[in-house]
Amino acid sequence: MKSLQGSVLVALYILRGARAVPQVASGSANTDVPTLTISTVVASPTVSLNDLLPPQEPLAPKQAWCPSEIFCAGPLLQTVNLAQPYTDPKTFVDKPTAKSSQQVLSDFQSLNGSNVTEGDIVNFVDNDFKGEGLELEAIQLQEFKTNPAFLNNVTDPILKAWSQTVHGYWTQLIRSTNETTLCHGGDGNNTCESTLIPLNHTFVVPGGRFREQYYWDSYWILRGLLKSELFSTANDTLQNFMDELDRFGFIPNGGRIYYLNRSQPPLFIQMLDAYVKESNDTSILKRALPLAEKELAWWKTNRTLTITSPYTNQSHDVLHYAVNNTAPRPESFLEDYLTVHDPTAANLTAEEQGEVYSQLATGAESGWDFTARFAANPTASGNALLRSYNVKNQVAVDLNSILYRNHKILANFYTQQKNSSSAGTHSKAADALKAAVLDLLWDPEKLAFYDFNLTSNARNDFYSSATFYPVWSGIIPDELTNSTEAAFGYFSAVNLVLNKFNGTFPVTFVSSGQQWDAPNAWPPHQFIILEALQALPSNITNSPLPTPAANQSTYNLVPAGQLNIAESDLPSQLIIGSGNATKTGPVSDINKLNGTVFNGGNATDGEGWSSALQRQLANRYFASALCSWRATGGSIPGVIPRLSDQELNVTQSVNNTGNMFEKFSMSDIDSAGRGGEYTVQAGFGWTNGVVLWIASTYGDVLVAPNCPDVLAEAQSQSTSSQTSGASGRDGLSASGIVVGVMSVLAMIL
Repeated sequence: MKSLQGSVLVALYILRGARAVPQVASGSANTDVPTLTISTVVASPTVSLNDLLPPQEPLAPKQAWCPSEIFCAGPLLQTVNLAQPYTDPKTFVDKPTAKSSQQVLSDFQSLNGSNVTEGDIVNFVDNDFKGEGLELEAIQLQEFKTNPAFLNNVTDPILKAWSQTVHGYWTQLIRSTNETTLCHGGDGNNTCESTLIPLNHTFVVPGGRFREQYYWDSYWILRGLLKSELFSTANDTLQNFMDELDRFGFIPNGGRIYYLNRSQPPLFIQMLDAYVKESNDTSILKRALPLAEKELAWWKTNRTLTITSPYTNQSHDVLHYAVNNTAPRPESFLEDYLTVHDPTAANLTAEEQGEVYSQLATGAESGWDFTARFAANPTASGNALLRSYNVKNQVAVDLNSILYRNHKILANFYTQQKNSSSAGTHSKAADALKAAVLDLLWDPEKLAFYDFNLTSNARNDFYSSATFYPVWSGIIPDELTNSTEAAFGYFSAVNLVLNKFNGTFPVTFVSSGQQWDAPNAWPPHQFIILEALQALPSNITNSPLPTPAANQSTYNLVPAGQLNIAESDLPSQLIIGSGNATKTGPVSDINKLNGTVFNGGNATDGEGWSSALQRQLANRYFASALCSWRATGGSIPGVIPRLSDQELNVTQSVNNTGNMFEKFSMSDIDSAGRGGEYTVQAGFGWTNGVVLWIASTYGDVLVAPNCPDVLAEAQSQSTSSQTSGASGRDGLSASGIVVGVMSVLAMIL
């Protein structure tokens, strides 16, 4: 490994103390896999049990789609949430009742009206509700193989062993419905009531608070399952979604009744495509194709609008996220309630309150909950940003690109079945969406895609990782296919991040405090960028990576105006022992090496710029996932040594064995992401899936990373925080290692 030029990160080789990897057993089916006991949370209010509950605002309207008197908008749910018996409001709505619905409501009504205390609510919850998630059970993964074939693609012995460990985490995340504890309704005559949507097949949960099957998470979970040769489990995943399409006419956000007013990015058809390609099981299409049509019809009926382009005067049918909702989301009730009833902000009318609740639920449908990308006032923070949410009035780049690809996939399926009529219908629909995306969302001068804003009737100038969805989906503008320089310009921000920052590509470059903004970097987007890079034709990607002029940084390779942020306003990057890096000029490219970047693998002769970016990003993602796992107690005997107790004390992980986090950071590789709607989650389904896909796809260019010195990093971050006086809200000055770890010790891994 070559040394860093200029300022140097104090780092430890993860190889230090490592030994050769022992030979693993041949890949036979392993049915003797340990199962996991699901633990539950004990009520832990932050005030005295004798304290009266705070005054309540008037109830939000009851929601027709969520009729439960216990778990949906109403007096019981609002009262319990204001008592805050649990840190996460989702805990309560995931608890099946211990009594009949009628008895639970009677017990609630017997509480002493305006004199209800914190202790009354704690006793009520303890007596009338069971542990959250007990309707589910961990099971043995019968088809599990110790040594799937993809491991042979990983040449580095350390990373091969770690990939095998991550492959093994499927055994900890597999679930089924527990029929013995299942509630069958809330009509008052049953033994209990629950929010769970029972599933007929096994499934993989993301992890942490996400203890049921989720929609778009499952795409990356499934991609990993396929690499792990868990074809039956992948099939079960698809069967569950088809059951939901049969029952509801759409696929809800997740497997709970409080998600029944919204979906998520519609990736079912793309899951189906990936499954058929890797399993060669075309028999599933007999059931799946009619249901795929059903899902597309739901999106067309409920989420489509027609607009006239201000650029070409052409009319287009496009899609937007838009949830019909006028109450707090049950699983995030308190957050939504406090956003609307913020005592430091202006009072909202009932109509305005309903619109904010609708926008928040729509933000959750987008999967990006929450981000400055969808705010009318993206420079705001906290409740002010969320109150300005305007996602319903955005023609989202990612959504329309996904639907384009869905139509292309179905056209291909029908062509293979010699159904030319249906193939033609979907080809025509795909062509229409492609035209809309290129007309409304593509900026040929900035070389990026931006959401179209219905409020302003113009493209936004807010840059985000959504810009990569069209090329990932197969919509490649002529400007890119006609010019190597333009094609690189489209991906130039990836090059910037790899040179200026220690982690992976952020969801945005705006530090709003929301979890879908900087500094957070999400696994799905690393995957999408990598596949988008693969989608470009080789004739425009074979030239070497461009280099900036001697007095410039990689920022100057980005097309003018693309990021809509000055170089000096980019997020900060901490250097261990040296404070924050200089933000501008060539010295700001702190990770630039000869032919590669730090933790970017090794350059090869004749490597084109696309291959170089893929290699570097794949290595940096592995570094983020592995180093954060190691920093929270991960080890492999004889291969990756465990950190000392002194080091693990920094991350509060002395009794932990390593966490796979749901999100990472652009600024470091040994911590989880942070900020936003809920504490960081461990598990974690899509993170594991992307690890295994990268191992299979890029295993020959992966190199064991340098992980930072945990003690030195914590000291540097503490010093930086004291010097700047900044809070940890922006995720740049507070110790990123510790953030999120406090809550993960009782989670999945």
